[in-house]
Amino acid sequence: MLRGFATVTYFAEDLDAAEAWYAELLGIEAYFQVPGGYKEFRVGDYGHELGLVQGSWAPHDLRAAPGGAIAYWHVDDLDAAVERLTAMGAKEYEPKTVRGDGFVTASFLDPFGNVLGVMFNQHYLDVLGARR
Repeated sequence: MLRGFATVTYFAEDLDAAEAWYAELLGIEAYFQVPGGYKEFRVGDYGHELGLVQGSWAPHDLRAAPGGAIAYWHVDDLDAAVERLTAMGAKEYEPKTVRGDGFVTASFLDPFGNVLGVMFNQHYLDVLGARR
């Protein structure tokens, strides 16, 4: 049923500020937008979609608490990712946690109240290596 990660969306009251923050984090500009409500980046080895959505479109109160599932993005150097996110103003949501041999996660609240997960995932690297 689930064939692969397609899109993750984060909500932000200030969509332009969120776009600028994620452009800096990712080192790329958004490639697609719907004026007034949506901006999208293509990220990673498979060009996954990261969509930023105008906060007023959210199905929940953004100020109440972080919500939604945590999508973990593979990073090659988790410590460097944690340092960079912290330096950019993201707040720790869940500290660096070893989940098993070759699997370590951490998650942060971005400046817009979304949970952003990062993970060193050996399985991701193994699958990527087998495809090359």
